[in-house]
Amino acid sequence: MLKKVTSTLLFLILFSSAFSQDLTAVEIVQKSIDLINGKTNQGETQMTIVRPKYERTIAMKSWSYGSDYFMIYITEPARDKGQVFMKREKDMWNWMPSVSRMIKIPSSMMAQSWMGSDFTNDDLVKMNSLEKDYTQRLLGEEEVGGYPCYQIELIPRPESAVVWGKVVIWIAKGEWYQMKTEFYDEDMEIVNRMESSQITQFGDRKLPAKMVMTPVNKKGQSTVIITRKMEFDVGLESDFFSQQNMKKVR
Repeated sequence: MLKKVTSTLLFLILFSSAFSQDLTAVEIVQKSIDLINGKTNQGETQMTIVRPKYERTIAMKSWSYGSDYFMIYITEPARDKGQVFMKREKDMWNWMPSVSRMIKIPSSMMAQSWMGSDFTNDDLVKMNSLEKDYTQRLLGEEEVGGYPCYQIELIPRPESAVVWGKVVIWIAKGEWYQMKTEFYDEDMEIVNRMESSQITQFGDRKLPAKMVMTPVNKKGQSTVIITRKMEFDVGLESDFFSQQNMKKVR
């Protein structure tokens, strides 16, 4: 009887271990994106652009629907208040109320800085659609910020119009937090590194509340994003993300 019980326990342990190791790189990345997005979400964040001679802080509200739709409304500072950025599928738009002008951001501008930060326009458009625009490969495991993480390499698909030549991301095992991300150019030289911390409860889930994007070759330069508030699975539909609504959101 003891041998039978021991054999059963051993089988269950081995089965559990095999199951936990059965996740593919694609599934791991998808779990992390689902955690960040939910079906829908809305939140409030603060972005501080740090430069050797100055700092600039921007406050904003955001809404998203899956990985294909999001909208950002700038609330501070006064000179930028009212500006709205929207991603709708693969297109990105900017509403500038000071000049009553709607601009579609062309592909030629996707590598440019967003609001003077270390994030590009492309980062905003592609941040939550990594599984669509890149192929994924599990490189190994490594601890980041006290969490054992999967290390995953993402290479752009041939048909994807993206800025980066490669992205490497560290995702916490079982928690699915994106703890660190490295962005490489077409020559496979690292350009930016983003690190996450301050795990915080937001609604029904925990997420890193702080993200720091740092250009590796620009001393004293970084962009810090702090999430102040985030709600998930709120009542939003895709038709919320329209050019007409960009002029109305507050």
